[in-house]
Amino acid sequence: MSTVMTPAATARREFSRFSGRLVGPGDAGYDEARKVYNAMIDRRPGLVAQCTSADEVAQMVSFARAHGLPLAVRGGGHNGAGLGTCDEGVVIDLSPMRDVQVDPQARTVRVDGGATWGEVDQATGEHGLATPSGIISTTGVGGLTLGGGLGHLTRKFGLTIDNLLEADVVLASGERVRASADEHPDLFWAIRGGGGNFGVVTSFVFRLHEVGTVVAGPTLWSIDDAEQVLSVYREFLPAAPRELNGFFAFLSVPPGPPFPEELHLRKVCAVVWCYVGGEEDAAAAMAPMLDALPEPLLHGAAPMPHAALQSAFDGVYPAGQQWYWRADFVNEIPDEAVAAHARFGAAMPTWQSTMHLYPIDGAVHDVASDDTAWSYRDAQWGSVFAGVDPSADNAGAIKDWTVDYFDALHPHSAGGAYVNMMMDEGQERVRASYRDNYDRLARIKATYDPDNVFRINQNIQPSA
Repeated sequence: MSTVMTPAATARREFSRFSGRLVGPGDAGYDEARKVYNAMIDRRPGLVAQCTSADEVAQMVSFARAHGLPLAVRGGGHNGAGLGTCDEGVVIDLSPMRDVQVDPQARTVRVDGGATWGEVDQATGEHGLATPSGIISTTGVGGLTLGGGLGHLTRKFGLTIDNLLEADVVLASGERVRASADEHPDLFWAIRGGGGNFGVVTSFVFRLHEVGTVVAGPTLWSIDDAEQVLSVYREFLPAAPRELNGFFAFLSVPPGPPFPEELHLRKVCAVVWCYVGGEEDAAAAMAPMLDALPEPLLHGAAPMPHAALQSAFDGVYPAGQQWYWRADFVNEIPDEAVAAHARFGAAMPTWQSTMHLYPIDGAVHDVASDDTAWSYRDAQWGSVFAGVDPSADNAGAIKDWTVDYFDALHPHSAGGAYVNMMMDEGQERVRASYRDNYDRLARIKATYDPDNVFRINQNIQPSA
């Protein structure tokens, strides 16, 4: 049982020189401080510690441990299951820690744990450089990286973790260490896909690549053509050059520019492209798929800065929507799965609900399944089913559609899922998502966090 009745007041007494904010229930700004991206999550922590330095993070880790309080760590706050917050315990909020330092000569970027990918993309883009990240720029760097990192540059440059060079980590003991290939290599192995199980990462160093203007945007087809489009896509994309990334999606056309008014809110199937290279080569790479299909409703691929692509969905998915997720890794998409996808795509319950199939081949397959904690190096796609709507009145409908869609497609999956896109689905599901790497992760967890202080996550339990 906790020895702390009022965590915020106790923390203020213990840390009178704390530079960040210590926010508790009843304080001004508490409701704002406890918010996360998914409005379906409504938790009331006893203390939100808005830390400004790694030393303050270490103080808060030790505080939570000393007083027996649950501890959650929040970077961008995007986690669908709400694993960046908790009831009654301590939330370490890294959002004040947002520094981004680019070294264009070394082609590296050092990023604080509270930064968002939009901040990284803007800073690196000024030098015509980028590192693989996600598809929404308001996503936090920390959460996305620690879970693996899927996005527009995956086929060309790998997962985000494949470009991670080092990380500064606050351990459960409060000790600060650096993890890299040369320092704490077992910890470095574990944090590349093992989520927030092993400590609080207060800064990352990533490798950068030449990525200036990309040729990117959606091609939209009628929802009635979904089976044909997906059937062609499943054969085309794995054989396409690595410079071409394209995720398949079901979506409703956003009701605003740059989409023509006659398409607004129309349900469609789509491929969202990103080609690292010039227009002529991009057109040639996309042509075999486009030529094999009916005339699209819209072919919107065009040159744009990488940062513009990364932020293209931000307006469609602002913070404060209701979200319910399910996810799976996929090796093959047989005809039965194609038909099921088409059925559920046509039945999206709200205009923001969606399904994406993210490619996980190309450079991802260059890395062995036991080289990092991410086990599914042999997967072809990561599927995500997401019910989304601003109204809590529709929470049941979006959850039902998502779960039913997942249940229908799960028999065609590879077994596990991308941990960044899972809800709180239990220990068996976590094990399935790490396969043969789970036991090694559990041993490393026992070394660095034997008491499972960092347990509000897709939890890896320390081995006995």
